[in-house]
Amino acid sequence: MSDTRRRVKVYTLNEDRQWDDRGTGHVSSTYVEELKGMSLLVRAESDGSLLLESKINPNTAYQKQQDTLIVWSEAENYDLALSFQEKAGCDEIWEKICQVQGKDPSVEVTQDLIDESEEERFEEMPETSHLIDLPTCELNKLEEIADLVTSVLSSPIRREKLALALENEGYIKKLLQLFQACENLENTEGLHHLYEIIRGILFLNKATLFEVMFSDECIMDVVGCLEYDPALAQPKRHREFLTKTAKFKEVIPITDSELRQKIHQTYRVQYIQDIILPTPSVFEENFLSTLTSFIFFNKVEIVSMLQEDEKFLSEVFAQLTDEATDDDKRRELVNFFKEFCAFSQTLQPQNRDAFFKTLAKLGILPALEIVMGMDDLQVRSAATDIFSYLVEFSPSMVREFVMQEAQQSDDDILLINVVIEQMICDTDPELGGAVQLMGLLRTLIDPENMLATTNKTEKSEFLNFFYNHCMHVLTAPLLTNTSEDKCEKDFFLKHYRYSWSFVCTPSHSHSHSTPSSSISQDNIVGSNKNNTICPDNYQTAQLLALILELLTFCVEHHTYHIKNYIMNKDLLRRVLVLMNSKHTFLALCALRFMRRIIGLKDEFYNRYITKGNLFEPVINALLDNGTRYNLLNSAVIELFEFIRVEDIKSLTAHIVENFYKALESIEYVQTFKGLKTKYEQEKDRQNQKLNSVPSILRSNRFRRDAKALEEDEEMWFNEDEEEEGKVIVAPVEKSKPEDDFPDNYEKFMETKKAKESEDKENLPKRTSPGGFKFTFSHSASAANGTNSKSVVAQTTPATSNGSSSKTTNLATSVTATKGSLVGLVDYPDDEEEDEEEETSPRKRPRLGS
Repeated sequence: MSDTRRRVKVYTLNEDRQWDDRGTGHVSSTYVEELKGMSLLVRAESDGSLLLESKINPNTAYQKQQDTLIVWSEAENYDLALSFQEKAGCDEIWEKICQVQGKDPSVEVTQDLIDESEEERFEEMPETSHLIDLPTCELNKLEEIADLVTSVLSSPIRREKLALALENEGYIKKLLQLFQACENLENTEGLHHLYEIIRGILFLNKATLFEVMFSDECIMDVVGCLEYDPALAQPKRHREFLTKTAKFKEVIPITDSELRQKIHQTYRVQYIQDIILPTPSVFEENFLSTLTSFIFFNKVEIVSMLQEDEKFLSEVFAQLTDEATDDDKRRELVNFFKEFCAFSQTLQPQNRDAFFKTLAKLGILPALEIVMGMDDLQVRSAATDIFSYLVEFSPSMVREFVMQEAQQSDDDILLINVVIEQMICDTDPELGGAVQLMGLLRTLIDPENMLATTNKTEKSEFLNFFYNHCMHVLTAPLLTNTSEDKCEKDFFLKHYRYSWSFVCTPSHSHSHSTPSSSISQDNIVGSNKNNTICPDNYQTAQLLALILELLTFCVEHHTYHIKNYIMNKDLLRRVLVLMNSKHTFLALCALRFMRRIIGLKDEFYNRYITKGNLFEPVINALLDNGTRYNLLNSAVIELFEFIRVEDIKSLTAHIVENFYKALESIEYVQTFKGLKTKYEQEKDRQNQKLNSVPSILRSNRFRRDAKALEEDEEMWFNEDEEEEGKVIVAPVEKSKPEDDFPDNYEKFMETKKAKESEDKENLPKRTSPGGFKFTFSHSASAANGTNSKSVVAQTTPATSNGSSSKTTNLATSVTATKGSLVGLVDYPDDEEEDEEEETSPRKRPRLGS
């Protein structure tokens, strides 16, 4: 590969007049047959691809800036720049360009050459046959000078000649002396002419002139000239703002005078570009490209000089983290770092890498951890911006820090948990800060930007850490707002500073809904929404929507980690409580979460949904929505349509067997009839298979002893562990109802073993030819891992205390139709169920067939 002298960065100027980095490579000058001339070629150092192929055109003006830059225009609105790593490489290529154009390499700008037709045309004009003759710099000549400057702007060659004349004669300083005289004499007409002159000189777009105009000696007079716009009735007071209002704050004294001068210059030039100069017209857009470049490369130099002064940065960090530092000082320090990081975006990638590594070495992340937890809103906002720069630069660096930190600190003070707490406690009614922090969290937990090496896998290590140490903090508002447990709410309110609204206290717990075949009031379609928990506070609803968006992202991109968490916390049931929210956007977020889970077509999730009867709140929401044709209606229909199109058999059977009576009246779409058709076709196929089995085998088709049932149930609860090899989520306290899901199931199985004799008595008994009736103790509370003992034919609502109970007042009586492989289905004409229905306290359609 070529030596470092030829190493360059290619930039192009975009429509917003900002320089875009096109890549790093090595430059050479060679003859290109296709272009029929000497050309500049830049090949990428990564793969050798061609980054730039540009013919050195005799009539193109090249500019050499700051010893390591060559800038030129390829076309009318297409500017290019080569930034060299070393001055020697820049000089070498500059000599090649000057050689092709027949210029002396000592010049910093090569002149535009024109074709013969233009030459003939301009030769008739005496002022263009040589350098433009400038009028003498006197008060009575100002109008003539202004007309001359304005007239040359439309011609590139005349602009070039005027720039050379201004530079050679030291004309700008003479003009600024006239400005002082006009101001002292209050010569308004002369001041208006000077405005036009100085504005025109800026539009000449020449770096050599900018060096003079923006020097400490001249810049305030240049600003003064630009105050006297003829279009304004009164002059602006820009100098007063720059000298009195705008204060230069040194958080730590800067001893380098050159650095101080460069900072002042950059601020003032940026002010001229952004505030003083009018927005350029379409025809003037390209006039200020060099001014943009001037600011850009000044910022690069400032960052480089600060970065090299490690004593300065060390002192800044020391004061930032010192407890004795007062609030005002700390605010200034944080704002300095925010500005510092913003300037760093102008650096080339390799320099930017070095910049952020320097900050990391000095301890930027521990410092952010401190300031992000402070009460000052301004400080927290600036710290969030700095954190966003770091995450954008290197998510892996942030992840590595927090995992190392976890070995020495409690969960409460981990950086990621501090970030989550700031998201939860955002006081902005629109949650602007929370949205920004949520995006950063998503970047940190995105497996796509996690590294895999031979020694370790960042993905598994970090996700293990996140689910063990951080996920409980993220889901705390969600679990609390969908819980009726007062202790849980009090804990949350004590732990977080922000006050949350909890409304709609439930009369029945939705964390333990019963299967569809039982006769619970909780199981009636269209039940009163006031009986459920739902956050009515708009800000709380917005926060929950953000958390759900992040959890939905986890379902899509994480595998067994989120699956274990959903099962352990019975999370989907808690999320679906939000289907009752008065805020439709929140109900849609809950539905989207379920849709992503179903979209995975994972049978483990499917069994979890069917055993927990988790379609009930979705169907209730659809029926409560009535005939309104809105987004909620369409989203629910799409969910069922997906199940039908993808032919997810277990979900299809569950929906048709338990909810078809409530849905069959919906005829404006064919989705539910289609589900019924799919279900019946599958049933016919299974019957045909069954009929092919000899009758002596078929008679005992559904005789499964207690041990077989026990093994099947245990397999369902343990399948997640078998798939991934281990449970990632750490065991949680048993005192919380949502934590009992997997652990107490072993006690449930022990109870069954102790009752083997009773189980044998409850073996299936033939109730009609070809059918069997099962007394099955697997209620929803059992599905959620609570100990239960079935009591047949109870009709009172299920208890919802969430603790391990010895009795559950619900039993599921289900029957199997003849010839079905699924032995647990209801007969629609079951007489026993009809009797139970008559005793139900409400007369509403039931969520069962």
